[in-house]
Amino acid sequence: MSTLENADLIFYNGKISTPSDFASAVSISGNRIKAVGSDKEILAEQKTTTTTTVIDLQGRTVIPGLIDSHIHLIRGGLNYNLELRWDGITSLAEALTLLKLQVDRTPAPQWVRVVGGWCEFQFKEKRLPSLAEINKIAPDTPVFLLHLYDRAILNGAALRAVGYNKDTPNPPGGEIQKDAAGNPTGLLIARPNAQILYATLAKGPSLAFDDQVNSTRQFMHELNRLGVTSVIDAGGGFQNYPDDYKVIDKLHEAQQMTVRIAYNLFTQKPKQEKADFERWIEMTKPGAGDNFFKMNGAGEMLVFSAADFEDFLEPRPDLAGTMENELEEVVSTLVKSRWPFRLHATYNETIEKALTVFEKVNKDIPFNGLRWFFDHAETISDKNLERVKALGGGIAIQHRMAFQGEYFVNRYGAEMAEHAPPIRKMLNLELPVGAGTDATRVASYNPFVALDWLTTGRTVGGTKLYTSDNLLSRSEALRLYTEGSAWFSTEESDKGRIEANYLADLAVLNKDYFTVSDDDVRSLQSVLTVVDGKIVYASDDYSHLCPAALPASPDWSPVNLNRGEGHAHKEQSTSLKCHANHLIEEMKVMLNPTAWHNRECDCFVF
Repeated sequence: MSTLENADLIFYNGKISTPSDFASAVSISGNRIKAVGSDKEILAEQKTTTTTTVIDLQGRTVIPGLIDSHIHLIRGGLNYNLELRWDGITSLAEALTLLKLQVDRTPAPQWVRVVGGWCEFQFKEKRLPSLAEINKIAPDTPVFLLHLYDRAILNGAALRAVGYNKDTPNPPGGEIQKDAAGNPTGLLIARPNAQILYATLAKGPSLAFDDQVNSTRQFMHELNRLGVTSVIDAGGGFQNYPDDYKVIDKLHEAQQMTVRIAYNLFTQKPKQEKADFERWIEMTKPGAGDNFFKMNGAGEMLVFSAADFEDFLEPRPDLAGTMENELEEVVSTLVKSRWPFRLHATYNETIEKALTVFEKVNKDIPFNGLRWFFDHAETISDKNLERVKALGGGIAIQHRMAFQGEYFVNRYGAEMAEHAPPIRKMLNLELPVGAGTDATRVASYNPFVALDWLTTGRTVGGTKLYTSDNLLSRSEALRLYTEGSAWFSTEESDKGRIEANYLADLAVLNKDYFTVSDDDVRSLQSVLTVVDGKIVYASDDYSHLCPAALPASPDWSPVNLNRGEGHAHKEQSTSLKCHANHLIEEMKVMLNPTAWHNRECDCFVF
């Protein structure tokens, strides 16, 4: 154990997860972990410095800072302050109550948006809100509800705002549902291309630049609350480089980032993908930046002809006949320039074709250790797992099945769902595997929902998808969310562990992840999060250590109403809570008048 003379932070009397076992204490010097050991060892040299902050963990569990291997933080941050979250809400009545509260506080011409992180299976009512319910709640304020990759629900005001009418044609791969008279109903359907959903969402008002800066900081703060300290940003549609990276650039320059970001560049225009990457190759390179903000490579979209949207309500899409040639051009360009890359691939059929392209490129331009990986891979075959391994690739998995597993079972059967994706087979082959969420437009950004899915095989609606041979232990799942994910940004020797000389990123949990019941995993959160050796989030007994709160802007932002799994916004006033309770009762009557007649008020906390 090295000397502690320069320790800035010491945590002791805890249960600290290390690569091999548990320790009780850890010291931090600067932005690095200095030593891990027993209380006696770590506290022995406390007397050598008068500037060390010493924190009693009171037996709490400490884990390495969580690393989401696939999330859309940069795009999500630009919009976080605009979006009402239904993540973790267990009843449609409560969800509609929050919607009503936000409608009442949203000024014209702004919209109310619920964009991802929820599905009907999480509600005890087991259904989506109806158009009639949304229109009753919001006759004048535009409301846009995005449901997974399959549909969006727009009220009448939103239809008027986007200008859809009986003369508006269906875009390729999408449907604007119309009634018998030819008028749009408010339901947009991906068939199976989600472009119609995202293009419509993009028609809404955006935040001013300063509010986008605030919004991104709010989103990072929320991720810190959940123990997330690093992410790999997968780019996204309507996220142009470098224009849409100015907010992150500003935060990085001002040293206000509280989540580390390694970002991949996502091409934006069909048939112009190669030109995009050739331009970017001249502008930047993998590794450019520092350990807080750096360029990571290409993808998850490499060519649009390879896109296979995971809308399990629709048949698997057939890929364009041009896919292989277009993908070969782009991958050859990337490998020549030694650019790591990632590729969105839901279905084995896509992976089969992509691997054939990769193997062909590798013969002419050897990958030779270049990092590359598939994202998602729900239906990858055993044979193709072997091919991934032979080419030195990895697989980033996300808990999308936790939100749409029921749809998958209905289309492909329970037996096929048991290994979608085949996580245990990936690990048995010793493939690099990293865990993440694919938030924010489909699944929730909550890592503990993903950890619950990995260890229990359950959807958010309670459907058991996996048999025991495709489940992970708590330790295995955590490893995928820490050092496993670090491989995908080539940082596995620098973060993902509580170990001497690693970056000082860690989270102190409100309950013991390793021993709580399965039903409690989703409600876990951090009570103290450290990034780069600095406390960026603190609550409960450590509230006095928390950095000053940053008010959300604009002041009508849904951030004040958002509720995540196990999260309570205690700053809400008693009057607001009681008002919300009465609204819940009204919604219950609207949803089921008989069952909820004459119920009394029980105020709840957001």
